[in-house]
Amino acid sequence: MDPVERLYLDAMMEDPAVPARSLRPQLLAGARARRRPAAPTAAWVEPYAGRVAAMDALLASAVDDDWSRVIVEGWTLQELVAHLAAKDGLLAASVGAPVLGPPIGAVDSMGRTNDVQAYERARSPEQTRRDWRAQADALCRHLAELPPTTMATLDGLETVVSDHILARGLETWVHTNDAAETARVRLPNPVPQHIHPTADLCARLLPWTMLFSGLDGAGRTLRLTLTGEGGGEWRVPLGVEDTEPGEPDAGITADVVEFCFLLGGRGDPAEFPADLAGDLSLARDVLTAAPAFSGP
Repeated sequence: MDPVERLYLDAMMEDPAVPARSLRPQLLAGARARRRPAAPTAAWVEPYAGRVAAMDALLASAVDDDWSRVIVEGWTLQELVAHLAAKDGLLAASVGAPVLGPPIGAVDSMGRTNDVQAYERARSPEQTRRDWRAQADALCRHLAELPPTTMATLDGLETVVSDHILARGLETWVHTNDAAETARVRLPNPVPQHIHPTADLCARLLPWTMLFSGLDGAGRTLRLTLTGEGGGEWRVPLGVEDTEPGEPDAGITADVVEFCFLLGGRGDPAEFPADLAGDLSLARDVLTAAPAFSGP
């Protein structure tokens, strides 16, 4: 079975511990009745496309009260969807894909988010949802025609578009989970072939999160072991100019999904469940710095 179709069919399994007054019945019925497959795209874009499809499934039967409920950062569900559309639109503009919503003025994420949220507040939640999904699908279709090494810029960071789209997939995953938790719905994890490249991005970001946090990892190497479906093992050189890893100075073993969410700004590094080895101070520094790039 296609992994995305499996996501829809299994997205909201019945749970005997569902709290009273849960929104699960409405969400489950709506998601199954109105599920839309992920946009056809290149294999390296599929982790993002799958998370967009999962979020759309969750939004499928949201009613007025759901859309006005605060989810995260003081944003309602409609404003959260507008935030996702804003950042997707900036990436779209960087690679020449169509951009929906108001004309681009601010080119930083928060400035563009403010512009799109103001624009969407005058529209219906369903219009916001429709245009967010159309923006994401247009980006997927456009990227299908580009090599993954195409350079793109978002928030002043220029790197290959394959990394930018994995980051967009991680943020969409995190915010889908935010919305699901508010609605008391437990969604399944992405399929392993979508988790693994996301985890790989998180591993490769560690030298940069260290640098951004004012920590010098030059000449040091981390052995990162991420357990669970989609996990793996990485030897990560912790200096941004280090070209090859050396013998590990420290080790971190953790659940792959929890580690991705730590990089995505969910979880307290001081309380993060992990087994540490070697230079424990270095390992703790890595965990402390891990969420450095996470934002709203």
